[in-house]
Amino acid sequence: MNPGQTRVEVAPETTDTPLPAEVLATLTEIGEGVNSSLDLDEVLARTAALIKRHIDYEIFGVLMVEGAYLKHYFSIGYPRELVENLRVPIGQGITGTAAATGHSVRVSDTSKDDRYIAAIENVRSELAVPLMLQGKPVGVLDIQSSHPDYFTPDQQSILTLLASRLAVAIENARLYQKERTQAETLLLLNEVGRETSSILDVEELLRRAADQIKRVIDYQILSLLLYDEKQKVFRHRIDVKHGQHVQGKLRVAVSEGIVGAAATLKAPVRVPDVSADSRYLMANPETRSELAIPMIHKGQVIGVLDLESPQLNYFTEDHVQTLSILAANLAVSLENARLYEKLARDEARLERDLQAAKRIQGALLQPVPSEDYGLDMAARYLSAREVCGDLYEFLRYGPQQLGIALGDVSGKGTAAALYGAVAIGIMRSLSPQKLQPADILKVMNQIIGERRIEGRFMTACFATWQKGKRKLRVANAGQSQPLLYKDGHCEKIELTGFPLGIFEEVNYDEWNGVLEPGEILVFHSDGIAESTNPEGQFFGTEKLRKLIEQHHELQAAEMADLILREVDWFTQNAPLADDRTLVIAKVR
Repeated sequence: MNPGQTRVEVAPETTDTPLPAEVLATLTEIGEGVNSSLDLDEVLARTAALIKRHIDYEIFGVLMVEGAYLKHYFSIGYPRELVENLRVPIGQGITGTAAATGHSVRVSDTSKDDRYIAAIENVRSELAVPLMLQGKPVGVLDIQSSHPDYFTPDQQSILTLLASRLAVAIENARLYQKERTQAETLLLLNEVGRETSSILDVEELLRRAADQIKRVIDYQILSLLLYDEKQKVFRHRIDVKHGQHVQGKLRVAVSEGIVGAAATLKAPVRVPDVSADSRYLMANPETRSELAIPMIHKGQVIGVLDLESPQLNYFTEDHVQTLSILAANLAVSLENARLYEKLARDEARLERDLQAAKRIQGALLQPVPSEDYGLDMAARYLSAREVCGDLYEFLRYGPQQLGIALGDVSGKGTAAALYGAVAIGIMRSLSPQKLQPADILKVMNQIIGERRIEGRFMTACFATWQKGKRKLRVANAGQSQPLLYKDGHCEKIELTGFPLGIFEEVNYDEWNGVLEPGEILVFHSDGIAESTNPEGQFFGTEKLRKLIEQHHELQAAEMADLILREVDWFTQNAPLADDRTLVIAKVR
């Protein structure tokens, strides 16, 4: 092994070397635990707990194969957003390699292995074991540690041998879960009418329900009443008399008549002769018998289905049973339709709010300074949603000095945009202090940390430019490394740092240099380099770097537009998966 080379060990498929008794005992214990349940979540949780007793990992994950990718199904120690969004292409990364080769992979130092996907900082060791079933990978069991050279060959053997059992257990649990879900779905479909379940407009649903009931029972008079929670009454929504829609009673009190009796009892009320029942309230003089069926959803009466007939003793127990099933179906469909209508109203309101937020965010993002700072500048951003989680900012420190920032808030949408607006406000409030890059990131981290929101953080690059000295200073807080075109080559400015809002006390490194006319600084968000084509390939920093080299003679605005066009062409105009933001500064 060459000095500094990381050790990577791949487990063979079989081995003739006898395993130590302790390893066999461990394997037996874990194997028994894995096979003791058919609930997939329980299987994986129990597996994680049993392995933890023998291998003190810090991060645990089971990734399942979904097409050409691995996606987390169960994890311990991963950030929630990472679990939800990370998809590892099979063949890439440590886990993707294990899945592609069908062999376990043990890496003693991830920092020296170029396959490692640096999703979580401070990870130094990783052990990934494929879950193989009939020669094909169904997933990968992956454990990680912050200590280098942490996992041992014995531990690798345990997990490698366990993997086949776990793969079978997972497949059995998945099949069981699938069969159980199918049974529940069939039962639900049997209980809910196909017609009513597909209608999401309340008025149309009620009209169709009246037609559906007519096909089952040849009624003469029908009323569908829905409960008004505010007024505490049942309001007539549909009234049909001898095939014609008519205007019936406007409302019925909760305790009134046969309808009120059915609602109070939460049970059908069948009256063979209304003239002999004191509860009856005459609405139609020709009525001789009545049947009221409550529509109940989650234990609450949401309405009553009421039928009347000019014949005595018209309604039978078969009618009661049939209408009870229809009423149950209708209750579910009504509640779905009501929720849909409420959702539609809420979505319309949300859309108005989002459009307002979009206008406000556009106003917050300042245009490129018009003052002469000796720079040709351009800023662009494209949002994956109505509002953007990326941001950029220009801080005027004076006629000779300018601050330039680009940030990316974790997550997307309104919450990320709001967090970004706060960050812009913080930067502007610090502007009078004329802080240099490392200092302003440190102070911003402290301020954001005082208002820490769980699961939220922000990456950022900040630079200052002094016109007279042509001096550039740059610091980075976890943002994509900026690019610098200088002396005919475009290279990364190798700066790293913790994102803002994660740790309380953080210091940041700073790069500085003097730029000559024609040299270019490019800040970019990860939504550009990590844009993918239909084959799952990344646009990548290398393409971005070469674009800048090939077109360095362009003006900043032309270069920014060119880059965005190239990314769009690469993705074949696919919808944005992440915000794309660029800030370009070219020395005049």
